[in-house]
Parts: sequence; structure tokens; C-alpha cells
Amino acid sequence: MNTGVFPIQSWVDFEQQFQSQFFLVNAEADAINALEGSSYYEGNWTVNDYLDSFLILASDARYMDPRTLVVKFRRGLKLNIQSQIATMPFGQPADTDLEAWYAAAWSITNGHLLFGMGALIL
Repeated sequence: MNTGVFPIQSWVDFEQQFQSQFFLVNAEADAINALEGSSYYEGNWTVNDYLDSFLILASDARYMDPRTLVVKFRRGLKLNIQSQIATMPFGQPADTDLEAWYAAAWSITNGHLLFGMGALIL
């Protein structure tokens, strides 16, 4: 028995062992395939659930480019939400601002109309 010795000597060792035990072998490839395919979309999820899932996939896929993130997020939204955001008369989120796209999608789904930095309840 080896007492007093911790089998993991560094954070990197822990991370590698943790990932090998609990993550899919091809998590990055699986995430990329999901985001690049045509079957990943919001569907019956809430915007919050869709965003949570999206952020996990984007992290696993190692997507970091803001424009790519917005394109992938937008493509997965319900068409009516995409259209409402894309045709906002003003305050339309930038194509590189995922937080603004998320806020706009959330506001539309929850019955709010965005006006600049604030929201007006309908």
C-alpha cells in the first residue's frame, strides 16, 4: 500500500485522467460534426437550454471565432426567431456578438421587444 502519495502529481495529469475517464474519445470531432451538420437546432428546447447545449458543443469543438459562433448559433434558432432578429428595425445584434444574439433570442421568446439597450414588455 502506497500511503501519503497522491497518484496525480499535477493539474495537467488530473485533467488528462479525468478526460480519459469521463469524456468521449472523439468529443471534438463529434461536436464539430453536430455543429456543421443540418440536424442541430433549437427544436422544442427553450432558448436557454439551446444556448447551454450550443456553448458546450462550441467549447468541445474549440470554436473561438465570434463570427463563426454567431453563424452557428443563429442557424440553429427557430426560423421565426432568426427572422425577427434579422429584421429588427434598430438595435440588431452584430454578427460577431453572441451575447447580443442570445439576448435578442431570449427577449423575443419571452415576449419582449428590444429597443437599443432596454426592453419593452409587449
